[in-house]
Amino acid sequence: MEQGNWRCLRIVQHEAVAELRLVRPDLHNRFDEDLHGELPRALQSVAQMEGIRALVVSAEGRSFSAGGDTEMIRRANRDATLRERLRGEALAIVHGLLDLPHPVIAAVQGSAIGLGATLLGCCDIVVAYRRAKIADPHVQLGMVAGDGGILAWTQAVGLPRARRYLLTGDALRAEEAFAMGLVSDLVDSPEEALPAAMALAGRIAALPRGGVQG
Repeated sequence: MEQGNWRCLRIVQHEAVAELRLVRPDLHNRFDEDLHGELPRALQSVAQMEGIRALVVSAEGRSFSAGGDTEMIRRANRDATLRERLRGEALAIVHGLLDLPHPVIAAVQGSAIGLGATLLGCCDIVVAYRRAKIADPHVQLGMVAGDGGILAWTQAVGLPRARRYLLTGDALRAEEAFAMGLVSDLVDSPEEALPAAMALAGRIAALPRGGVQG
């Protein structure tokens, strides 16, 4: 059952599992001003849904997310008001994932870049197509991975490797990220990522709630 009226994403309730799906494959699910503002509100909506015990974050198309929209970033560089708004939204996205009272599982069928990669680091479980590309190239644009990337990468792979990849912007395949701990589960095709993530979410949702939340 679909929940709410959203422009850039869909929220579908599958019994005790909610799926939050990015639905702009033509834009590679990049974070322009619309999605950047809508995602934190959607996470708040999921937190208030009745009967939910797990969340799956997924995406349509070839890319999980291409990260921040370049034109939006240029405008924010010139506009202090926009820059401050985006900063607040970025914090709300990270806190929305970390503070959600349910386990969050990412289903990664394609490239996760920049803020897309940050989302993975803020999830509890990451199921990824083994050839999917993961990277945070903020440094290549003269920027800091300040939308949560520093926190997410350091937590997932440790400080030395986080420095290595955040200071170069180099990309990893999901199978390499699995060896480092950024990805928890691998699948052999893009089409397998979502079913595998949903199956895990269903198993967790069926466990005693107190133990899972604790």
